[in-house]
Amino acid sequence: MRYAYFPGCKIAHHLPAHGMSVEAVCDRLGIGLVREEFTCCGYPVRHESQDASVFSALRSLALAQRLGLDLMTPCKCCFGNFQHARHQVSQDENLKLRMKNLLDEERLPFPETVRVHHLLQVLDESLDTVSKAVTRPLRNLRLACHYGCHALRPAAITHFDDPLAPTVFERVAAATGAVPLPWELRLECCGYPLRGRDESISDLLMAKKLASAQASGADVLVTACTYCQLQFGRGGGIPSVLFPQILGLALGLSPEELGLTPDAPWLCRLEKE
Repeated sequence: MRYAYFPGCKIAHHLPAHGMSVEAVCDRLGIGLVREEFTCCGYPVRHESQDASVFSALRSLALAQRLGLDLMTPCKCCFGNFQHARHQVSQDENLKLRMKNLLDEERLPFPETVRVHHLLQVLDESLDTVSKAVTRPLRNLRLACHYGCHALRPAAITHFDDPLAPTVFERVAAATGAVPLPWELRLECCGYPLRGRDESISDLLMAKKLASAQASGADVLVTACTYCQLQFGRGGGIPSVLFPQILGLALGLSPEELGLTPDAPWLCRLEKE
């Protein structure tokens, strides 16, 4: 399997451990990641300029299509905006024409055939391969899987999973040998979209989610989105860990290869078990 790899803007400067763990896991599983000179997915300006947001997304999709590859991203916000952009041009011929003209200026094809995948979908589609590659089942680790809003909703646009009863994250997480637990607020927003606009509400949403995850009995809150991990990294209590890091441990990779701090209490406890 090979994909045009779209890490998103945040990883390189704000969360390099996400990129490190995604690349390490994909390398171990034989998932080829092809890099291109992508720009922003367009999510940060979605509510400020439709044309700017949609063009940013379509330009990256066009680059992937030119490579003859589907696009894969580990970020739920990027995934959601790519799907939004595709939906908007399918519903608005004038917008589609404007986008075609802009792409023509760069001699890029309009992205008609390229598909967008989130990392969890890629792993789920190869679940047998993932399960067979696990060399160190994490049987004593209890997880609270946090989905993130932008992949789940609106379902008619994102086509990710059932927005009211999703299972893909738990399914992939269970392949590591760990135990995904039910928890009350697993489908609620992390609060990151309000960061910089209303800090108090953003912090309140984050605190409620962390408390809910901890109350479930989970050892760690597991994320599959760069934005969500940045948000929970501000909190306290239950540790927030990127899912590729959890998967990487199950695949036999070292904490250092995954950008983990080896002396983290939850990891030290896991090492003793």
